Amino acid sequence: MIKGARFTEADAEAQVHGICFKTGPPQRVGVELEWLARDSRDPALPVRAEQVTATLAGFSRSDEEGYPGQEAQTVRYDPFSLPSGASLTVEPGGQLELSSAPAATLGELIEVTGRDLAALRDAAAAAGLELCGYGLDPLRPPRRLLDLPRYAAMERFFDRDGPWGRQMMCGTASVQVCLDAGDDSHGQLGYRSRWRMLHAIGPVLVAAFANSPLRDGKPAGWRSARQQVWSNMDPGRTRAPGRHATDGDPRDAWASYALDAELMCVREPGSQDWTAPPGVTFRDWLRDGGSGSLRAPTAEDLDYHLSTLFPPVRPRGHVELRMIDAQLGDGWIVPAAVVTALADDDQAADAALAAAEPVWDGPRDSEDPWLRAARHGPADPQISQASKRCFEAAAAGLGRLGVPAAVRRAVADFTERYVQKDRCPADDQLDGV
Repeated sequence: MIKGARFTEADAEAQVHGICFKTGPPQRVGVELEWLARDSRDPALPVRAEQVTATLAGFSRSDEEGYPGQEAQTVRYDPFSLPSGASLTVEPGGQLELSSAPAATLGELIEVTGRDLAALRDAAAAAGLELCGYGLDPLRPPRRLLDLPRYAAMERFFDRDGPWGRQMMCGTASVQVCLDAGDDSHGQLGYRSRWRMLHAIGPVLVAAFANSPLRDGKPAGWRSARQQVWSNMDPGRTRAPGRHATDGDPRDAWASYALDAELMCVREPGSQDWTAPPGVTFRDWLRDGGSGSLRAPTAEDLDYHLSTLFPPVRPRGHVELRMIDAQLGDGWIVPAAVVTALADDDQAADAALAAAEPVWDGPRDSEDPWLRAARHGPADPQISQASKRCFEAAAAGLGRLGVPAAVRRAVADFTERYVQKDRCPADDQLDGV
């Protein structure tokens, strides 16, 4: 693109193609672990900003400049660094998110992230907080701690369609597994096959690790009420592309998805109001080109817009799986291991794709598999069978990949406790109500 030239649809499509799927041999794995922070004396108490600030105080800031318009006494938005160099950020409701650096092996990821988590838990405990691995806060209503233009605009955007956006922003947490996109081949390690397989097994992962059955202390009627929240929000930025879109070139599918999503916010340096006009997509903005009420869009605006899209599988150079509820304690290790095995071992990937096919083969008028998984968990008969086969394939794949025995035992224990009994972590919470 020539400097100073208008940013066009063709430029935007080329940019999405170039940055969202970085091809090469899949070798690395990472995690982004979100945690609900709650008062260690009483989990129903709202967390105070000063408690979150105190938790962060012992870690170095990654960006000394901070965020424009941010007051010194508020919770900071910019990342902090953990001992390994992983980043630590704060979500709008005070949730803490640990984003690991990419690791060469699953064993390395678990070892390094375990040390980071120990340091973070100690810091939180000193501030009177504990980190809780639930997909949705089971007790507290949503309450935003971060007063920043992005989140104010996001709140206004989602408020048009009800309370779901505030619940997502301020009361949800997840285990996000991050993988290399894959190479440019058409085999199982190619980015096209990995994209298709990860979407196919998505409902299985939702169901197996569902861990958010409560809202306001009562059963919500869903094993993953976190997924219920996402399903009630703007579908153009939160739901998976249509199934047919996962069968072609994911770069084309993702470019269309991104450009046809509504603007959530428009950055205005020096302003606290980033509200976007209702109903305007990024494609509309490109076609308008600054002749209407909005200034002309830029390549940086597209990068920012991409960060406001939240589908279950999001390409960011690597691919990020966003559909898994947060897990208690070190329970995050199991989804990280299962996803890695199913994606990185050829035989396991083939078996998982075959196992997931019946989940998607129901009548066209049947409930969407993502919603069935969130509502019923592994009690759904088709998802139950697919889960058992996927976990069996993952166990074999972990062996072939040479994953440490302790990790394989953790997956085996989870399989015996939950998968083989058509249960998920949400059922433990429901048993206690």
